[in-house]
Amino acid sequence: MRKIIASLDIGDAKIKLVIGEIIRNKLNILACVETSSRGIKKGFIVNSESAIEALKEVFLKAEETIGIKPRKVIVSVPSNDVDCFITEGYTTITAEDKIISNNDIIRAMQASVYNKLDMNRELVTIMPTKYMINDTEVVDKPMGMTAEKLSIRAVAVTVPRKNVGTIIKCLEKIDIEVVDIAIGALADYYQFKNKSLDETTGAVVNIGASKTEVSIFNKGIMTSTEVIDIGGDNVDYDLSYIYKINRRDSLYLKEFIALADKNKAQPTEAMIFEDKHGDKIKINQFDASEIVMSRLEEILNLVKKQINLLTKKQISYIIITGGTTETAEFKSLVGSMFKIATVKDVTEIGARNNSFSTAVGLIKYYDYRLKLRNKEFSVYDIEELEEISGVHKKVNISEDSILGKLFGYFFDN
Repeated sequence: MRKIIASLDIGDAKIKLVIGEIIRNKLNILACVETSSRGIKKGFIVNSESAIEALKEVFLKAEETIGIKPRKVIVSVPSNDVDCFITEGYTTITAEDKIISNNDIIRAMQASVYNKLDMNRELVTIMPTKYMINDTEVVDKPMGMTAEKLSIRAVAVTVPRKNVGTIIKCLEKIDIEVVDIAIGALADYYQFKNKSLDETTGAVVNIGASKTEVSIFNKGIMTSTEVIDIGGDNVDYDLSYIYKINRRDSLYLKEFIALADKNKAQPTEAMIFEDKHGDKIKINQFDASEIVMSRLEEILNLVKKQINLLTKKQISYIIITGGTTETAEFKSLVGSMFKIATVKDVTEIGARNNSFSTAVGLIKYYDYRLKLRNKEFSVYDIEELEEISGVHKKVNISEDSILGKLFGYFFDN
């Protein structure tokens, strides 16, 4: 069975939908689409009707790309008020041969949070930190081992139910089933996950349009996260306010003229805009970059402060991603302000823009969870997979076309 997973990242500026197929542990992007967000503020749906129309639009784009609408997705939910807590649980092994199965591990995980969740909170994930068999032996991978009892120590991650409910209801209204939820930090970590990260402590930062998320990971386990209500949109507002230009022009100025590091800018490069009074105004690259750099420095300084507040441990890495990191010379600015921070890029063909970090990472995160549970999954059923594969499709080639003549030459003689 083909493993095709769809992910949905609902942001303030854009709603992003990515459909990918896992082949030999490698992600291949089948569709990567986006549409302007409507009815959404700080990742929360504030106007259901507008949000539903935007969601319909992005799923239609995906359908036009692949040919079939995906009806199951994993969704990122707002990270506001995330709670991470350590918990423990156990299960007895009921199989006659006493061999630990995948179901035993799931039962132990479920037992670790049983009666421990507030009714107003939603469980996002359980991340095991230690397994113990028969209360004596600590193991990394218990599946397949023989034991009477399996105990688990884990970090449970929860969010307020208000972060989840409205999103699920809006998707249900357009006939989309939510198969799992995650927060952006988990997705971003799994987007760049490697052995080195899994063995150390560090921070993952996503600078989006309206907010910046800072999260701490200890050996692959998220221990804390915080949302800073500032992002790339603030740069647009600054440019618009100072030069008295409209938001469309300020966005263009940020994306195509200004640089994140003014030291790389050229005063001789300039462009003419029209301000809100109808007057022509000439803006050079250096002056615009000075404004952009000032705001981005503020954001990065807040990131530094937040990392220090979230952990007292020595960190080995800081990964920075998100749409705002696409600003020209952003890496140069980060390099001048941090010793160990790196801007990580989304490299998958078809989704090479850092604004898709969370959406692409969601697929990798869910694939990891599927492997843990030894489960097969696809957003499409067998008939739909056959249709996508073109099993029942016939290619119509005109005899007058160049391709038709080639077919005739090779196969009619």
